[in-house]
Amino acid sequence: MASAGAASGWLRGRVKAVPSGDCLVIMAVTKAEIPPEKTITLSSLVAPRLARRGGVDEPFAWDSREYLRKLCIGKEVTFRVDYTVPSIGREFGSVFLGDKNVALLVVSEGWAKVREQGQQKGEVSPFLAELQRLEEQAKQQGSGRWSKVPGASEKAIRDLPPSAIGDPSNLDAMGLLAENKGRPMEAIVEQVRDGSTIRVYLLPEFQFVQVFVAGIQAPSMGRRGAVETVVEPEVTSDELNGEASAEPRASLTSAQRLAASTASSTEVSPDPFGREAKHFTEIRVLNRDVRIVLEGVDKFSNLVGSVYYPEGDSAKDLALELVQNGVAKYLDWSANMMEEDARRKLKAADLQAKKDRLRIWTNYIPPATNSKAIHDQNFTGKVVEVVSGDCIIVADDAVPYGSPLAERRVNLSSIRSPKMGNPRRDEKPAPYAREAREFLRTRLIGRQVNVSMEYSRKVSMGDGPVPVAGSADSRVMDFGSVFLVTPSKVEADDSTPSPSLSSSQTTGVNVAELVIGRGFGTVIRHRDFEERSNFYDALLAAESRAVAGKKGIHSAKDPPVMHITDLLTASSKKAKDFLPFLQRSRRLPAVVEYVLSGHRFKLLIPKETCTIAFSFSGVRCPGRDEPYSDEAISLMRRKILQRDVEVEVETVDRTGTFLGSLWESKTNVAVTLLEAGIAKLQTAFGADRIADAHLLARAEQSAKQKKLKIWENYIEGQEATSGLVAETRQKEVLKVVVTEVLGGGKFYVQTVGDQKVASIQQQLASLSLQDAPVIGVFNPKKGDIVLAQFSADNSWNRAMIVNAPRGVVESPKDMFEVFYIDYGNQEVVTYSQLRPLDPSVSSAPGLAQLCTLAYVKVPSLEEDFGQEAAEFLSERTLNSSRELRAQIEDRDTSAGKVKGQGTGTVLVITLVDVEAGSSINAAMLEHGLARLERRKRWDTKERQLALDQLEEVQDRAKGQRLKMWQYGDIQSDDEDSAPPARKAGGRR
Repeated sequence: MASAGAASGWLRGRVKAVPSGDCLVIMAVTKAEIPPEKTITLSSLVAPRLARRGGVDEPFAWDSREYLRKLCIGKEVTFRVDYTVPSIGREFGSVFLGDKNVALLVVSEGWAKVREQGQQKGEVSPFLAELQRLEEQAKQQGSGRWSKVPGASEKAIRDLPPSAIGDPSNLDAMGLLAENKGRPMEAIVEQVRDGSTIRVYLLPEFQFVQVFVAGIQAPSMGRRGAVETVVEPEVTSDELNGEASAEPRASLTSAQRLAASTASSTEVSPDPFGREAKHFTEIRVLNRDVRIVLEGVDKFSNLVGSVYYPEGDSAKDLALELVQNGVAKYLDWSANMMEEDARRKLKAADLQAKKDRLRIWTNYIPPATNSKAIHDQNFTGKVVEVVSGDCIIVADDAVPYGSPLAERRVNLSSIRSPKMGNPRRDEKPAPYAREAREFLRTRLIGRQVNVSMEYSRKVSMGDGPVPVAGSADSRVMDFGSVFLVTPSKVEADDSTPSPSLSSSQTTGVNVAELVIGRGFGTVIRHRDFEERSNFYDALLAAESRAVAGKKGIHSAKDPPVMHITDLLTASSKKAKDFLPFLQRSRRLPAVVEYVLSGHRFKLLIPKETCTIAFSFSGVRCPGRDEPYSDEAISLMRRKILQRDVEVEVETVDRTGTFLGSLWESKTNVAVTLLEAGIAKLQTAFGADRIADAHLLARAEQSAKQKKLKIWENYIEGQEATSGLVAETRQKEVLKVVVTEVLGGGKFYVQTVGDQKVASIQQQLASLSLQDAPVIGVFNPKKGDIVLAQFSADNSWNRAMIVNAPRGVVESPKDMFEVFYIDYGNQEVVTYSQLRPLDPSVSSAPGLAQLCTLAYVKVPSLEEDFGQEAAEFLSERTLNSSRELRAQIEDRDTSAGKVKGQGTGTVLVITLVDVEAGSSINAAMLEHGLARLERRKRWDTKERQLALDQLEEVQDRAKGQRLKMWQYGDIQSDDEDSAPPARKAGGRR
């Protein structure tokens, strides 16, 4: 045992255990996992003996041991070995606590007597004279074992009940548990069997029992052979005076003797880290005062309890400390006996130890998971839609209004609310699903929130197993925690977080905590290593409160039932039957459930328990494929979606859509659209029936004067064409090759035989590519034209940066999203796959021309049959050896941005398969994968004739109930029956 004074014989150490009133176990003060230790008996002293198994203490034996234990346990001491007695294998020495001789202190208090001589010459303490003086003084004063009080010796002998160790019949375990369940019991730890099993005296009765630490299991210490179980013996005064008994000596304490007597003769080595776990427990609780809270009894009548030991002014949980330091693992069966909060902390500590690969988890291999952490994606914004009790859509304040990325879908981390169902699949909302969504709607819509994205997860779209990478029947969902920035008193009362949790104290009220606390959801029990909410403990605490309060889904009552009549899917006759009920009150309260287009909505009328399709009287926004349509929808989503509004119903049209006026916060919403220049006033049927008609006219006139949006080409006395310019000249026909299909009837083409194509390709082929770009020198930004290596064939092509990392490039693996301007496709590449491009090449316009099919409307990828339509178009056009010709019917010059892939004129074409002698437009209609576009009448008889011919093709598809016509006529005049699909932008 090393120390600064080793050369002079003096050593330093810390007292690990105090077996008796004259003996100390001292361990070295080193950084070793298990430091060396010595058992030192105080020179020339003999303390009263503690009871052997089945025996009794010598008088004052317990008081003697307790004095020395309380004096020295856990403290740093200086000591020296004065002499050894080989015959009994013991070392005797002097021990100093600071500048005080421990032996002198023990003798002066009367807790040990002085031995005058040993078996051999020199086996005496160097402080013998002082010890004898103090002993005489103690005798005169009647201190300790020298007490002169009558009967003191008899009272100083413990009345020990039979030990339960080795004989369970000596302990009524269930009775002890029933009497002390949940109540801390004072105890002294006498022995540590292994890291999670201790043997203790329960005070004040001195019941000697074995306790398994609840919730954990430490590595086993194995079994020792019988010949190796003898522990160091006590030393009696007779033995030290040369009168050793021939009888074999027993262990130091009754606990140690029992351990020796019950040891197996078969030796089994300790498990890895078994010794470390035992030492960890020993230095914290051995011979220490602890508190034990009994949690339960196992089937073998073993006591299971939580053990708390003092450290400073606080109490430490032994189980939690062992698990946090990787020397014990979480054990389900005994953890289930504990309170939920303690069990949760223990489970979390176990998971963290696995992540850090501490000690027993050094070689731990985590299970596969389908989740991935999201870092540094915090943002603020306003809530524009509540999809369900665990999913919302937030308008990001940092993204420009109208951008495809302006709205972000956020799934609340680690919670699950009842599903809203799917009307298209005839799936009804689950119990409390409507209530959960309404709960969030009333608290979040239009409110400012802070969002902290935490993880993403690949989720299966069906009922099958967890999806794997690349699975077609799965999608990636992003999860995060959402906080109300300025919560009202209602939200604060709803949350009632635990004082130890900071989720609602530092960043506002945690929305997920609100949902769980009101019983509108459950907390997901994640598997090990699955990403989870950063406020997981707060969510579990909120769930416990909801269960205790029997709130929401935890209630024993039947869930509320709400019968809503959906007039959107009902017949027009049924809608007309409801008209009188909707007209009898001048203004009705309503909730906007969906924005179907800029001027058409799905409304919930709570008073009449129905949902209706509602459209503004005399006000029309651009159609879905027309310029400014998306902007109108976006404005209405932010302005009125899921808001409480008032409506005044005037009439119902032949399709079952109700017409009238709508107010939000006493503002006529149609006025807002007209003022923004994204709607027109149509008063052909009479303006006298329209509420606030004069305000609408004034708003439209203001937009015309400012030439906003659809009025940008407005000339007084002449209607503008809003960017769609009718061509009066001869139709232009181009020979083309399709390079990319986007879906929804949109695709990119290159003109065959164009000299510009050949020129660009020749220039690219002649470029001498350099090595990988130097980080810091070449730093491409969004919108830059660069050279990018296409992953499919490793060719180098011109590309525009669509998305780039913020700040300066830090690694060759930084990801960039690029759009190939000569082909129309898009992908993500690394920084090492980019090169700067000579301006002479990059300045030439992109060769990819965006086109759309004339006369027809093709469903988008997110709509029913949208994927099939895109696949059909791809099969007929991409990589086809057939000659394709594009007949230009019109040009859209609105320069609208398409998925961040560039701007310019969109060609509205009839795409003809020359070999087949038919148009792709007609083929889409023929197979039920498109429908006629009736939003405008074409300007020539020739074009009108083409429309009539296509209508015949469509009628045949309708008659055969093909694809989108399988349920009959799918649409009213010019609108969809479902809310618009919102794309997240970026690559497909």
